[in-house]
Amino acid sequence: MSWTGTGEAFAASYAALCAGTGDRLRQIAGPGHGGTLLDVGAGDGTLAAAWTDAGWRVTAAEPESSMREAARARHPELRLVDDGLPRLTFADREFDVVTANFVLNHVADPRAAAAELRRVARELVIATTWSASPTVLWADVITHAGLDPASGTRLPADKDFERSADGLVRMLTDAGWQPEVSELTWTWHAEPDALWRAVDGGVAGAGGYYATLAAADRTRFRAAFEELVDERSEGGRMPMTQTAAIAVERLG
Repeated sequence: MSWTGTGEAFAASYAALCAGTGDRLRQIAGPGHGGTLLDVGAGDGTLAAAWTDAGWRVTAAEPESSMREAARARHPELRLVDDGLPRLTFADREFDVVTANFVLNHVADPRAAAAELRRVARELVIATTWSASPTVLWADVITHAGLDPASGTRLPADKDFERSADGLVRMLTDAGWQPEVSELTWTWHAEPDALWRAVDGGVAGAGGYYATLAAADRTRFRAAFEELVDERSEGGRMPMTQTAAIAVERLG
């Protein structure tokens, strides 16, 4: 999955979805009181800005240039750096807290990436993944449109992990963590226009799938999406239940 050039489309759509864990993460970390925090895979900077508001001295690491541009436009006060997994350029134990929100489910080697997050953390490391797919809607759209299912891509067996709370525990334990993992479920009330912008802008798996379609199939896809919006929306928004696994290790 390529995120190249998707910064604005992501910021206008799935950034709000991914920010659904923000309150819980800030509860876990507590107030910053000037401590240092590294947000890895910071995207459009939504959570990094909230960490700053909570009193942390934040470094927002994001390797994709269009994401940094989106973050800079929305949060000019952020310290943004071109950095990211699989190898961070920071020193061992450089930051009091290290966070990675929905990052380990997008890397080529989750265990190596998790170990790298832990390496640069001094007191606390937090990582999240989806334990229930946030994109079930798009599978329903594809079925409704009568299109061939998305083939999807999986990591090699020796790199992949079960996308569940227990699977996250096992993967992180392999990576040297001693994690505590909980789950958070919430309902994202998405604006249909934002959902469509994500797909049309090439964001995530659904956007990648849509980009491969011929013009006629794109028309069918859009018509199926609009029909499901008419069927499922409440008050002009699409309620979508999400579940994330949240892993925490306190390093002392």
